[in-house]
Amino acid sequence: MAIELTTEFLPYVDEIFTTESKKSLLTNQNFKWDGAKSVKIYKVSTASMNNYARDTPIKNGTRYGVIEQLSAETQEFELKKDRSFIFEIDKLDSDETKQQLEASTALARQIRNVVIPEIDTYIHKVQCAEAGTILDAIELTKDNIYTEIIKATKTLDEAEVPETGRIIVVNPDTYMLMKQSKDIVMQTNIGNDMLIRGIISNLDGCYVMKTPSNRLPSDFGFMMVHPEATTAPIKLEDYKIHEDPVGYSGSIVQGRICYDAFVLENKKKAIYYQSIIK
Repeated sequence: MAIELTTEFLPYVDEIFTTESKKSLLTNQNFKWDGAKSVKIYKVSTASMNNYARDTPIKNGTRYGVIEQLSAETQEFELKKDRSFIFEIDKLDSDETKQQLEASTALARQIRNVVIPEIDTYIHKVQCAEAGTILDAIELTKDNIYTEIIKATKTLDEAEVPETGRIIVVNPDTYMLMKQSKDIVMQTNIGNDMLIRGIISNLDGCYVMKTPSNRLPSDFGFMMVHPEATTAPIKLEDYKIHEDPVGYSGSIVQGRICYDAFVLENKKKAIYYQSIIK
């Protein structure tokens, strides 16, 4: 006669490994969307420099040069991402899993494993697509990776992008090439708070951020970016737990988040994207 052995289920959940959000390091919150679905930002032109006509006859009533008319164009940003989720947790399911199916922890897990990766992936996609410098795909190797990164630094230097705050975003494959390069010496004395957010080292004054490949485009090589180039607003972040609503014995968990990412026209040169041959 067969004997069924007793199985004990321990109050433990095999959680999915996740990575902290990169959003706050790669973007800014310089604009407010309170009470509006879109905002308009002015791009104002400047005047050219002239030789002051000190010893020559006055032209057009001034010695300063020809009077120019400044332009003030607008760039409009309208939030497009309005996302949501909803799920239920039955009371008996919660009880019979020793409270591992519990509303508040399930909500935190949803945010950590689903919401944050979606937002980060979207931001990376926007930055790569709207970078001021987008190069043809190449093969990155341990022998050329440093040269290609130096090209990015030179491009941002020429565009007068601030030197402080620059970040080199790499995936694990590119980071492995950097570690194998004989030309790259990275400073690894990074604080724990930065390590948690993905900053793993410093190279030539730029933070190096390692990001999982599943949050990046499939042909991603590396990106050098300054956070001033991209604004990433979250207009609405609304999460609710309804206990025993009409028609349910248990909890209904719902969430809604309205967000987007925009690259500013006059600052797009602060994003340099190098793709790779797939």
